[in-house]
Formats: sequence, structure tokens, C-alpha cells
Amino acid sequence: MQNKESNIKSFRQSKGKLFLKKNKWNLCMLAVIFLVGCFFISQKQGYHMDELLSFELANAEFTPWIVTTQPEGRLEKFVKNEIYGDSLGETFANLAENVKDVLKNRGESKMLSYKADVYEEPVWITAGQFHDYITTDGRDSFNYLSVYFNVKDDNHPPLHFMTLHTVSSIFQGQITPWMGCCINLVLVLGICVLLMKVCREFLPEGEQLGWAVSILYGCSMAGIATLLLIRMYAMLTFFCMAALYVHMKKRRTGQWEKQNKLLIFVTVCGFLTQYYFVIFMFFLAGVTVVYLWKTEKKSLFYYCRSMGVSALFGLCIFPFSVADVLYSERGVESVQNLGGGLSGFGERLVHFLAIIEEEVLGGAVGLGIFLFVVVAALACWGIVSLMQDSELAKVKKVERKKERRLRGDFRWEYYMICVPCIGYFLVVVKIAPYYADRYLMPVFPLMALLLGVLLQKSLDVLKRYLKAFSHKGILPVLAAFLVIPNLSMMEPAYLYEGYGVQEAMSREYGDRACLCIYEGVGYYQNLVEFTNYKETLMVTEEELFSRSPDKRLENEQELVVLMKNNIDQAAVEGYLVESYGFEPAEYLVRESVHQDTVRLFRK
Repeated sequence: MQNKESNIKSFRQSKGKLFLKKNKWNLCMLAVIFLVGCFFISQKQGYHMDELLSFELANAEFTPWIVTTQPEGRLEKFVKNEIYGDSLGETFANLAENVKDVLKNRGESKMLSYKADVYEEPVWITAGQFHDYITTDGRDSFNYLSVYFNVKDDNHPPLHFMTLHTVSSIFQGQITPWMGCCINLVLVLGICVLLMKVCREFLPEGEQLGWAVSILYGCSMAGIATLLLIRMYAMLTFFCMAALYVHMKKRRTGQWEKQNKLLIFVTVCGFLTQYYFVIFMFFLAGVTVVYLWKTEKKSLFYYCRSMGVSALFGLCIFPFSVADVLYSERGVESVQNLGGGLSGFGERLVHFLAIIEEEVLGGAVGLGIFLFVVVAALACWGIVSLMQDSELAKVKKVERKKERRLRGDFRWEYYMICVPCIGYFLVVVKIAPYYADRYLMPVFPLMALLLGVLLQKSLDVLKRYLKAFSHKGILPVLAAFLVIPNLSMMEPAYLYEGYGVQEAMSREYGDRACLCIYEGVGYYQNLVEFTNYKETLMVTEEELFSRSPDKRLENEQELVVLMKNNIDQAAVEGYLVESYGFEPAEYLVRESVHQDTVRLFRK
């Protein structure tokens, strides 16, 4: 028995050593990307308003939106008062009783007729309430039903929010950039692994191209932005790459009739992450259908069946997606943009191409290096071609064709990469509501892959015509030179450096009340601060000036006033002086990273 256990242990150790030896350079590349990612996560101080909205949708118990006139949601109030008991048994008993009530009385049941507390004017919200909005505690942790309920009123499916809720449930009562970015870090590393596998298994350039592409993506501003934005786009990008890999794998093996569970799983997960996944899959599936029609017509039915099953599962799990895509404000806007002809398309194209040039190609310096290599290769090819005898050139051309035939036909692999990449890009350019990089994140890895292939082809030209030239190991080094300008001279998006000072200030003045005057929904950028002030009143200018006499403002001796951008500060100061006797004191923050002005007022 001991000999058997010893043999098993020895086998596992030898297998582990073989794995490390075989993948040592892959692991080195991933380690570099991991360290770069950790460095930039440690620099992130603030949040885009959508990032904090992600935390709220994930963690606010049955409260999808912060409403200033209704701080407690209807269903949240019902669950607290009618479901939760003093023990787990009592809670389950209350739940069973209310389920029976709903089944019996439907619209007349207690749950469906329950009323929330709604006020005529915005009310003061405590630090504890804000804390509950964006974090979890022992009571509402791992409450995925709450996440599902919240997201059904949003324009996105639930998978990313449930993942963020899981992390928040593990780290209860906390909110830090690491909680969201750690999910993205795992996903970005997974994307790099898929890029390496695609290059090694399906492309003629092989393993070195995989190393180069992982650097071009993972250490570029595109990859770092994907890492730092605490939204669903890193997860969307991962499932787009996973879908591409699975399709390539099936094309290579020819197994379309069976073993389709992974294909269905990836497709459903992508759909439940972000609806833009459907755009990517539309073009990827289109290429696949054409390929099967031309080569394996018998397998076409099984592939279409797998796609149909995936769509059915996705819609059954989240049926609200139909209303999100067809009837929501954002969905209607996208459909209108798509059907609006070519008006404004050129302007949009220029803006999104500028994003690619900046984040994928590394700005002017990175683009210059890339163009230099390509032009040098083309120049060498042209010069040597002119010097060669035409007959000799024909012989070499035939030899190259034979060589490509022996190495295999990779046309369909390139179609599977290029068609979804270009198609997705053009559709997003047409329908995206904003000029933002997040909408392009799913194809950033493919753009890095195509960039790596172009560099590899250029080096191949140099090798073919310059006999003494050897490009072994040069491609990863060249990729590193392309991303070094990014890392040394450019600042990634979504860091919001400087917000830490503003957050620290809110902790210092945490015993004061805060008056936040905003436009639209800009207050979402400041939710972390509001967890520190003892109470916060969020109002627009109009709501403040027309507000009934406020006892809190009458009783406070000092007040922190946070004014968002484009607020008439002089009018607000005049109102507080005349109505409540406050006098403006020192500025605590001026023109912050979110263009906030924070000032202390005293009586």
C-alpha cells in the first residue's frame, strides 16, 4: 500500500515538473502581466459612477436604485418586516407563509400590495444606509435572489453582478478597488491563456506569437483599462475569447455532433454577462455556418441546434433580456442608431479609431515602432525582389506554396478572428451610446492578436530575404518595446488618482452632516464618501431652493457642502446664508478628480 502511494506521489511530482518545464515561459509571461496588473490596481483610488452602481446592484438588498425620496425599497421593507425572523426556522416559516399567500391571493397578497415609505421631498440618508447599499453583512450575504431582482430593472444581465456579490459576501462590510479588480485580474489572465492557446494550437506562427500577443494585450492600456473598470466588460471579453477558442477547437477536431456542452455553457454565460456578446457571436456563428455549409453540411444541423439550445437556456434564465434589448431606453436607442443610416458614422469611426490607436497600438510611439518594422520589412522585400531573377522568384513562390500546403490551411482560423473583430467593431461604432473604450474591450485581444500576426509576418519577410537575419525570440521582445511607452508615459483610464484625498477628508469630517447638490445622478461617484458622513442630503439646485424649512439644517452648526460640476456655487452659498445663517468657511476640496467642490459652512 505504501509503495502504491509512493508511486502515485512520484508520478504527480514528475507530472508537475514536466508541466512547469513545458510551460515555464508561458508562466513567466503570466507572472509579468499579474505583477503589472497588481501595480495598477494598487494605484486605483476612485470609481466611475457605473462602478459604484455595480456594487449597489450587487449588494443593496432588493433596492436597485438609490431614490432620494424613498431610501428604503418596497420589497426591502417587506423582507425586513415580514420575512426575517429571530431564527432561521422562523424566517423559513415566514417565507413559506407568504409564498402561500401570493399563490392564493395574487395581487391582493400582502407582498404585492405592500407599500414603501415615499416622501414628498428628498430626505436625509444615514451613513449606515449608504454602507448597506454598497456592501453586504451577515444577513444579506450570498443573497443571489436580491441581485437577480435588482438587475431585472437594469439594462444588463446578472452574471457579473452575482460574481461581484460573491466577492462582497466573502469580504463583508468592505468596499475597495481590489474587490472588483481581482475578478478582472483573473479574467485578464484567462484571456491571455486563451490567446496563447489559440496561437500555439491553431496558428502557424506558434508559441512565440502567443507570448508576444499576451504582452501586447495584458500590458497595453487596453488590457489595463479592462482590468481597472469594475464592470462586466472583462468577463464579456473572456467569454468572447472562450467562444472563439471553442469554435476553433471544434473546427480542428470536427466534433460538431457531440461534446457541445462547453460550447453551450460558454455561449449562455456570455449572454448572461452582457448583451454585446450577441453581436460578437452573430459574426462568429456566421463564419462557422459558412464553413460548415462548404465543408461539413451534415454537422450544420448540430451546430445550429447547439446555438438554439444556448439561446433557449439564456432566455429561460433571464427572460427580462427581451425587454432590455427591445423596449428599454438604452435598447431602443441602440436599435435606432443601427437603423439610422450612415449619418454621423464617419465622426464616430474617427473617435473609436483614436481609442484603438491610443490603447491598443500604444499611442504615437508604439504606432511608430510598429510602422517602422512593417515598412522596413516591405522595403527589404521590394528591394530584394527587384534584384532577383524573375524565374528564380517564380521557383521560390512555388516552394512557398508547397511549404504552406504542408503546414496546413489556416484561412478559416483567420476568418474566425478577423470577421467577428471587424464586424463587432463596425456595429459598436454605429450603436454605442458614448465614445468609450469599454464597448471595444471584447475585441481588444483580437486586435492585439492581429497586430502580433502582422509583426510576425514582417519578421518572416526579413528572414526570407536577409539570410543572416534570425528572428527567434525577437517577437516577444518587440512586443515589450511596443508596450513600454504605455507603461512609462501614459496613465490608464479608471484610476481616478486623487480621490483618496477626498475620501480621507470625508472620514476626517465624518461627524458632520453633508449636503450634496448634484445634476442628474452624479452623486453615485461619491457613495464611498457618504458612508462616512453621519447623514447626507442629496438634492438638485431646484429641490434645494424650493425645499420646506429643514430642521437638520437649522440645528447644524457646521455643514459639509459638496457641489458637483456646473452647480451655481454663488447661488447655493447665498441660499444657505439667507435661509439658515451659514457662513462659507474653508474649502476642503477644490476641482477634484470628479470636478467636485467641497466646502465647510459654519454658523
